[in-house]
Amino acid sequence: MHTPRTSTPRPPAPARILVLANQKGGPGKTTLAMCVAGELARRGHRVLVADADPQGTAARWAASAPASKPFPARVLAISGAADRLRDELRWHLPSYDFIVVDCPPSAESLVSRSALLVADLAIVPVVPSPPDLWAGLAIRQVIAAVVQVRPGLKARIVVNQRKAGTRLASKTRELLPGYGIPVLNTQVGDREAFRHAAAGGLTVADVPRAQLAQAEVFGLTHEILNVLEEDPPP
Repeated sequence: MHTPRTSTPRPPAPARILVLANQKGGPGKTTLAMCVAGELARRGHRVLVADADPQGTAARWAASAPASKPFPARVLAISGAADRLRDELRWHLPSYDFIVVDCPPSAESLVSRSALLVADLAIVPVVPSPPDLWAGLAIRQVIAAVVQVRPGLKARIVVNQRKAGTRLASKTRELLPGYGIPVLNTQVGDREAFRHAAAGGLTVADVPRAQLAQAEVFGLTHEILNVLEEDPPP
């Protein structure tokens, strides 16, 4: 009698690593990291947030969640890893579908460089203001240097904390293509819903009457997934 062959289950694909990085504090790295991580987790993915910022805001965000409804992504504080961050992230690769790294506000830090060296996608939040635009030049140089040793690294800018209808917001959109990093179409507004989410340890999807913020997070996450599925550059 013929005995059918049994196939060996394929191991899960290693996690994709998203790094939120910028040169200065205040562009909303943690907010975007937690919102995107929460949305990915809501879609059924296994998600780890690596809180590499010494301020520990992502960890405090998750710790604020009620016991009855914990934040859907695991948050791990690893700000002390420094240049060992690469090894720390690689150790977690088999256990997750996505790892979202919230970097400290310094593009030149060992933590930021270490994270970028294993990242699939660097996301650079930019607030529509001259200081943030100037800071974007520093992170562009760091990413360009990392790409020399990790050619598969992709990078995208996202306009964050945008105040609708302002002249500066429109001018920022015009200037960003000159940075040499593609700009995502989704722009994230300066909304109270994101502060409510952080205070309550929630995803923005759990904040009442936050449809505009929810739509922005949905669109941003969708764009990020599309970028990750693009063929790598030749």
